[in-house]
Amino acid sequence: MIIKIRSKLLFVITALILSAALVFTFVFNFPARAVATDDKGFIKWVDFNVCYSAMDKALRADINSLDNEVKLNWIELLSYLAVRYGGNFSRYKAKDMDNLITKLNNGTSIEELTKDMKYYDYYYEAYNAILGGFVGPFSVQEQDPNNPEKKIWVNKYGLKAFSPIARGYSYNHYDDFGNSRDYGFKRVHLGNDLMGSIGTPIIAVESGYVEALGWNQYGGWRIGIRSFDKHRYYYYAHLKKDHPYQTTLKVGDHVKAGDVIGYLGMTGYSTKENVNNINVPHLHFGMQLIFDESQKETLAEIWINVYDIVNLLSKNKSAVVRNVETKEFDRVYDIKFEDE
Repeated sequence: MIIKIRSKLLFVITALILSAALVFTFVFNFPARAVATDDKGFIKWVDFNVCYSAMDKALRADINSLDNEVKLNWIELLSYLAVRYGGNFSRYKAKDMDNLITKLNNGTSIEELTKDMKYYDYYYEAYNAILGGFVGPFSVQEQDPNNPEKKIWVNKYGLKAFSPIARGYSYNHYDDFGNSRDYGFKRVHLGNDLMGSIGTPIIAVESGYVEALGWNQYGGWRIGIRSFDKHRYYYYAHLKKDHPYQTTLKVGDHVKAGDVIGYLGMTGYSTKENVNNINVPHLHFGMQLIFDESQKETLAEIWINVYDIVNLLSKNKSAVVRNVETKEFDRVYDIKFEDE
């Protein structure tokens, strides 16, 4: 009897171990876990966890290859590795990207490398929706080295999206995406909180048009900006009491990457407007992905973790200056884009 019981117990334990192993294999190696589509064909979910080091290395490879025989595309590099890692960039190794870059520079095309990768197109579409407006050619004003009081236009290629915090203003943050929130109802945090000083100028990360402006009981004074390709919706919340925005800003306005759009504060958590119910001054910065308009303002919204994106954007901060007459902050150096 003891032998039979032990045999049954051993069988149960063995079955549990095998089941756990199958679950582990599925979760950590099945590429489709990061994105999903419905019968209409558009992406319905994106689990974006590309680390800063991978984005930074891919970005530099893209920029440095501009004049080379083989022009690299940072989104293609990241999408290829996403398939390799099953969407899990905790497995990222710099040598994996180096090996990929070597193959591309030696004449193998990305199409050849990915022809048998079932999920490459998924990742490329998802990552392009997130990062597609960040890199490209542009013209920017700089100080004339021969005349410090004069500005000149300089053609460049590279990171053309900006940090949401203006140059010269400090902030601190940590990866708080998914943390618990309980005001109003139990939910998770769908953005990144950047702790700073009240009145810090807030910058438009990317060009687009103002889609939302005004009071939200959760976000206080907030701005919602939609990218021109309509894939990205940027959410800036908890803006300054009494002076949350540039005074001329209104829904429908077009804003340019690097423009000052508002000021950091601590408003929100109230049905009454213009109330400071947030304990610590900060900017709540979020990015929603939209592959189909049916995903806007519904339970099907896709919000991604922007923590490492914020770290990447810290490479490009917009210099600002205060206008003593209007008491507003304005950008110092203008910028122009070919496609705007």
